[in-house]
Amino acid sequence: MHRTLEAIVDEDGNIRLLETVPLPTGRRVLVTILEEETISPVDEVTLLSEAALAEDWSRPEEDAAWSHLQPEP
Repeated sequence: MHRTLEAIVDEDGNIRLLETVPLPTGRRVLVTILEEETISPVDEVTLLSEAALAEDWSRPEEDAAWSHLQPEP
C-alpha cells in the first residue's frame, strides 16, 4: 500500500514526519522534494473563473435576487 505523508526539513537537514508512523526496520520509502509554495494575492483558480462568474453575476436576474442587500439610494 502506498501512502503519502507530509514532512518538514529541520535546520540540520533532517526530515521530520508531521505524524507518527510505525514502520518496521528496513522499510523502503520514497521522498519527494516539493518546490517552495508562493503565496500570491489572488490564486490562479480565481483569475481563471473571474470572466465566467462576471458574466453570470451581471444578469438582471441576479441583480433582482440580491437587490434587498443594496443600500437605499
